[in-house]
Parts: sequence; structure tokens; C-alpha cells
Amino acid sequence: MYGRVFLPQSRLEALYLRRLTPTRQLRIAAVSDSNLNNGGTILALLQNDVGKYSTEYMYSTDSALMGLRGLYNFGPDPRNAPTQPTAEHQVEPVHGRFSAGAELYYGLLNKSGGVSTGLRFTTLPDHPGFPYTMTLTLNPLMGNLTSTYAVKAGSNLALCSRFDFNFYSYESELVLGCELWRRRNTADIDWAVKKLRSDWGQPIRSPDDDVPGVLKARVDQDWRVGVLWEGRIKELLFTLGASLDLKKREHIFRSVGLELQYSS
Repeated sequence: MYGRVFLPQSRLEALYLRRLTPTRQLRIAAVSDSNLNNGGTILALLQNDVGKYSTEYMYSTDSALMGLRGLYNFGPDPRNAPTQPTAEHQVEPVHGRFSAGAELYYGLLNKSGGVSTGLRFTTLPDHPGFPYTMTLTLNPLMGNLTSTYAVKAGSNLALCSRFDFNFYSYESELVLGCELWRRRNTADIDWAVKKLRSDWGQPIRSPDDDVPGVLKARVDQDWRVGVLWEGRIKELLFTLGASLDLKKREHIFRSVGLELQYSS
């Protein structure tokens, strides 16, 4: 369970998450805000994931929206993968996975619906090169086509791009983005772990790299730039961001924001 209150606008967010079975999960999210219709909304999701395919059933009190999503992963079924293949039955390593999905939704109150389809290719951990993911989604009713490409260029750097195109209006948009993680120096901890291993001869796990902050940036074809820094100081979480328009030299800064969260 999770809850958060925004002050001074008195906005409340709540989340309930429960694992019903090893492959089924229930997620209920609620928002209470006087600026929303009916003072708020509730979204319920029933998710099923068996590895080879996954389904998701959705219901929202906003317009009594009902939806269905599905995703199918091509290739070998991970449930039937051999744990230790013998020399006579060597399995060729798979470096990527191709997936296809679709969603269908319909609003009972406004009598309108929609449908969209998508394709995705992503590399697996045994891929010899840089990890990357490519997606292509299509909404035939609205005429929107979106393609994305994301690559992890280094241990602390990720790059991505998104291209949007509309068949009806012929409008397009190109956005480039990146994420840069800052990691604490764990050289002393790693040295201590190695020494304990050599002294005691026991399999001591190395601590995971701690990420105290991440820098996110994006720029589109109109030279509108967004910069965001997310960091943590003990139990205090903070987000500092700014939106800039490089074409308007007299008003470069469009907006600046600061968000603080305290978790205990």
C-alpha cells in the first residue's frame, strides 16, 4: 500500500498492489482532486504474466472505461527452457526477443473506443553488444505512428530517441533524450569484500552500486529542452527540473519546478 498527499492543493494519491498468484497481480490506483471530474478517479488493473505471453484487464471510473491488453513473446518458452543442457543437446544462445501486442478499450459513458497495436525487439542479457530496445506502435483510428530506439551506451549512460508521425495531418515530431546516473565510489567496499572472501573462503555477496542521483535531459526538433535532476539525501527525495525554449532568447526559461518527498 502507498499514499501521497500534495500540499497546498490537497491532492491525494493512493495505490494498492497485491500478488494474487505467482503469475497474477492486482493493482488499484486512486486519485482524489477537486479539479477532476467527480472529485477523483479509480483505476483497477488485473495483470497476468506467464513469461511467454501476458494479459491485462483494465477498468477506470473515468467515463466507465474498460480495456484489454495483450503481449506475446516469440521464440522459446522460458517455462520449457532446459536448466542444464547436455553436450548432445546444446542450445543455441538467444540474443534478442521479438514481441507483439495490442490493446482495445471502450468508454461506456461517452460511447467511444480505440485500438492500437505494437511491436518490440529487445536484447537479452547474453547479447554481446550494447543492450538496446526498439518499439513501433500504431493507432489506426487516430493515425498516430510512434517509433522509439533506446540503447545503454555505458554503465552510467542511456540514450533514446522517439519519432511521431500522423497519417491524417502529416505532422511529425522528433525527440532525443538521455539519462546519466551518478554512482557512489564503492572501491573501498569492494576491497573489503574481496579480503573477507580470501580470509574466510565464503561466498560473500558484493553490495549493489548505490545511485544517489540521475540526470535526465530531452530536446525536440523545435529546440525545446527539458532538464531534470532526481536525487536523494537520506530519507529526503527531491526533483529539480527546468523547461527551456532556445528559440525565444528573451524568454528562454519556460518553467522551473522543485518537488520534495520525505519517505520514512
